[in-house]
Amino acid sequence: MTTSVTGRALLRPKSVREALAMLRDEGPLTPLAGCTDLYVALNFGTLQATRFLDLWRLDRLRRIEVRGGVLSIGALATYTDLIRSALVRRRLPMLAAAAREVGGVQIQNRGTIGGNVVNASPAGDTLPVLAAADASAVLASATDVRRVPVVAFYTGYRQTVRRPDELLIALEVPPVRGRQYFRKVGTRAAQAISKVVMAGIAGSPPRIALGSVAPTVMRARQTEAALARRASLEEAQHTLARELAPIDDLRSTADYRRRVALNLLAQFVRGR
Repeated sequence: MTTSVTGRALLRPKSVREALAMLRDEGPLTPLAGCTDLYVALNFGTLQATRFLDLWRLDRLRRIEVRGGVLSIGALATYTDLIRSALVRRRLPMLAAAAREVGGVQIQNRGTIGGNVVNASPAGDTLPVLAAADASAVLASATDVRRVPVVAFYTGYRQTVRRPDELLIALEVPPVRGRQYFRKVGTRAAQAISKVVMAGIAGSPPRIALGSVAPTVMRARQTEAALARRASLEEAQHTLARELAPIDDLRSTADYRRRVALNLLAQFVRGR
């Protein structure tokens, strides 16, 4: 176990093009930006990577804009950027709400939405929002760009479809119609890792996504279908209970996570 930076290398590209060329020609490299998760692993002595690609100075990846009716959020947009963005607050207010729940001001100023997505923790606060909003991850390599739905981006616990030569450059969110809902439940009201996090859109059809209740962020497809056919709240809760796969860990128990998720579903359905 080592917490030293000795023996580790850091490459600093001056452009996105140069960053993609470095991933292709000098890999394997671990991209980094705000480092709010990476430094935790370093301090705990669990950081295995030794060669890194510093993206922090690539301002092109911080842009938040609308292109062809689609909200495009650069991977280096920080939580503070999301909170302050008029576009985010108007088009996806539940994402601004999620950003306000992440850590303290220092973490919000450094942590990026791209890092939250690629880190692939099932407890990531922004992931249920992106999943419920049918967002896509934009992955670029030196030769190609592809788009992957966020719900298909994760293949398992902390595993994604991103290739070693690819960089997450943006998240794209189509127009969202319907009341938006976000709720995070943790040990404290702030600066706590989520025990359960849920995002929902009361549209036609309804959409529901949850974090910390399965190995990856999940869309509750069967529960969505139940609500779409106007099933009772009790039936929808029974359906959701069957879809969840929570675990016991240091932060909570599977039973608690399941009960909280069902209560959040009731809040969402009742419009609270």
